[in-house]
Amino acid sequence: MSYLHFPVNVTLKLFVFDEERKQYICEKPSKMTKEELLEMIVSWENLPHLILAITSHPEKILMLSEIAFNSNHPKSWRAAWIMDKIHEKAPELIIPLIPQMIRQIKTEQDEGKKRHFLKLISMGNISPEEQGFMFDYCLKIFLSGKEPLAVRVHAMQILFNISETEFALKPEVLAIIEHEMEYDSSPGIISRGKKLAKKLGEQIQIKG
Repeated sequence: MSYLHFPVNVTLKLFVFDEERKQYICEKPSKMTKEELLEMIVSWENLPHLILAITSHPEKILMLSEIAFNSNHPKSWRAAWIMDKIHEKAPELIIPLIPQMIRQIKTEQDEGKKRHFLKLISMGNISPEEQGFMFDYCLKIFLSGKEPLAVRVHAMQILFNISETEFALKPEVLAIIEHEMEYDSSPGIISRGKKLAKKLGEQIQIKG
């Protein structure tokens, strides 16, 4: 049974059916162009196969990131989604792109891209040079009632992460999280907030 959708000729050209695995595989991913990659991203059914193909051919990460960072195509946010999934399997392929993600979110308006970039940033290291911007940016996002819940949760995690290297910020971050939990009963905010507030409280108590 085929699990790969073929909306355009480009998919037929790049994928073949593997009889042993009983699934479609990318036959020549090394020859895939950025235009072909973007066309395949449009069809959701192609994404698991693209994740496998790009993970197996890391040289295509740059091409994928160019779509995520620069394309205005309405489905280009899926490139960021693929980066997120590749990070689960091979984080070493995505971690080097975190500085570029930080630069990108300064102007990024796409909610899907912002969600995945912030998630990935929350799982990596932020350089000292970028911590000031990221703290102010994530504070604004976290306190905004207009931002999607997932985006706010990732922003909260980043605030905590920055406080791990700047201990003086911990009381402020704790107060902010507790304030939001008091006025926002969203499960995501409460669940992550309780965990982070507990850690912050314990750390402050030990230091004091």
